Amino acid sequence: MHAPQLPKARRSKSQGRVVQLLRHNGLSLALFALFAASMIGQIASGLSSYNEDRRDHGRPAVTLTRYLRTGHFLEATFENWESEFLQMGLFVVLTIHLRQRGSSESKKIEGRSECDQDPRRHRQDTHAPWPVRRGGLALALYERSLSIALLALFVLSFSLHALGGLAHSNEIALEHGHAAKTLFGYVSSSEFWFQSFQNWQSEFLSVFALVILSIFLRQRGSPQSKPVAAPHWETEG
Repeated sequence: MHAPQLPKARRSKSQGRVVQLLRHNGLSLALFALFAASMIGQIASGLSSYNEDRRDHGRPAVTLTRYLRTGHFLEATFENWESEFLQMGLFVVLTIHLRQRGSSESKKIEGRSECDQDPRRHRQDTHAPWPVRRGGLALALYERSLSIALLALFVLSFSLHALGGLAHSNEIALEHGHAAKTLFGYVSSSEFWFQSFQNWQSEFLSVFALVILSIFLRQRGSPQSKPVAAPHWETEG
């Protein structure tokens, strides 16, 4: 017995919605898929590496769910996340006032850019976000919400990096018969700051490279690039 089929018109409409969803959200979906694939790879390889180290020390292997609660996983994950959110948060804040002539990542050298417009002029715009129409404290927070969110995510990731790193460091210390560290002792150690700075410097270098390279190099079709025919020292804003 055949399963009932949807009418052709309904199938076509449903397919159209899927195509529209992919077209309107393709960038975020692709990036999330890459993140998910990378995270799965990190977890699988991290679990294997962690269990191999435990076997070398005569300890039993752990399950996947147990591994996701270990300092080994938390430290490795959040020491990278903290650098990403720090880099993005500071870049958002720095580009408010600082310029780079010729870079597609900079506002115009002279004059005001569209992002500088006062949202209070749009309080009567029915399509404006709710905080814009509300005004007051809601708007004051909303017009700074991107940097607030990114820096809050940095603080959260930094904290989880510290807690995960402490747990992992103490696990290793106990295996070798050394005393466990306190949270303050770990956060003030060179080990913790070495992990942080090695990630921070790479993030700031990558943003610096993008800002400078976008002066002279182009990528046709990308909003991260100026038009291919644009002069080197033209600043889009």
